[in-house]
Amino acid sequence: MIMTTPTEPSTEMSSPGPLFVVGVWRSGTSLFYALLNQHPQITLWYESDLPLLWPLFLGRKAKRDWRERWQFWNAAPARHGIDWSTLPQDVSTLAEACEVVWKRHAGPSVYGCKSPNYFDMLPSLAKQFPNGKFIVIHRNPVDVCRSIARASEKDSFFSKPGMVLRALLGCHELKSGVDTLVAQGVSVHQVQYETLLEDPTGVMTDVCRFLSLPFHVRMTSLQDADRSAIYDAAHHELVKSNRIGGKRERCEVLPPSLLKKINRYIAFWHRRSAGNWPAVPKSSGIQPDGWFAGERIWDSILYRGLRMADSIIVFVYCFAPLSVLQWYRVLRGRGEPVAVRREDLVSVSAKD
Repeated sequence: MIMTTPTEPSTEMSSPGPLFVVGVWRSGTSLFYALLNQHPQITLWYESDLPLLWPLFLGRKAKRDWRERWQFWNAAPARHGIDWSTLPQDVSTLAEACEVVWKRHAGPSVYGCKSPNYFDMLPSLAKQFPNGKFIVIHRNPVDVCRSIARASEKDSFFSKPGMVLRALLGCHELKSGVDTLVAQGVSVHQVQYETLLEDPTGVMTDVCRFLSLPFHVRMTSLQDADRSAIYDAAHHELVKSNRIGGKRERCEVLPPSLLKKINRYIAFWHRRSAGNWPAVPKSSGIQPDGWFAGERIWDSILYRGLRMADSIIVFVYCFAPLSVLQWYRVLRGRGEPVAVRREDLVSVSAKD
């Protein structure tokens, strides 16, 4: 039965701790964030990405300028109306810093963070936040890659070399992380993006049940949603509107060779999972050819190389003199020393 009115409220989550909302890029995480935050008892951060800066907390003591470097990284405190200089300077661990800033923003509400940049760090997050909960959103890998290709035309972040490969193999890495959490008994709820578009009431009702919260019909609409923390970017056009999804006829943007490659991976994953994953698209029964094993080995090497380069970027932002970073940003940003440069924000895995 479709619920249209709030149920009786629950006093708190069954297992207090941060809530992480994760999916690969262009899988609907921003839409899902906006709908979740429509609930009066949920207040999540939008891509705070503080866990990405884990090197700032090495040695169980934060660098003294961790707050300023975090603000410089992606302006997350400012986007959420928080003066970074008012945050406590002396924190011991990454988990402590996250808890402090996320709770300050949320107050008594369910707190946490939504970010696609956590797609390959689920086990590490679960280890650092043992009381945390995870909602993972999946999308058809073909459509993820198509959306990245379209976004790359207007956003330099998505035009970075290797972004499609990152996202394609990232879909599987996200699924592997989910499997690890499930095996460890971590509280995980999975959502399919296509189902969210078709039946937002059913999906959000299940989410509220997972969080032990009452369902609110506002969660099925973007009307009056607070999206002030979301970056102003062309690829956020839909989440900035008041409609959830909507099918639009579009020309194919992926080259035929890339489309075949993606379908080979989907066929391989279907075979490995007995047709259960990815849930969309359905298994076609097609089998990749004999050369696919070599292709996977090469792609894996390239993918790991790209992720290593992403790790280096994080270390540079954590340890290079801020004056040098500011000069670099002015040079790259044409005189915008404070504005975040999204092309520098490809995520990396947190280390245990």
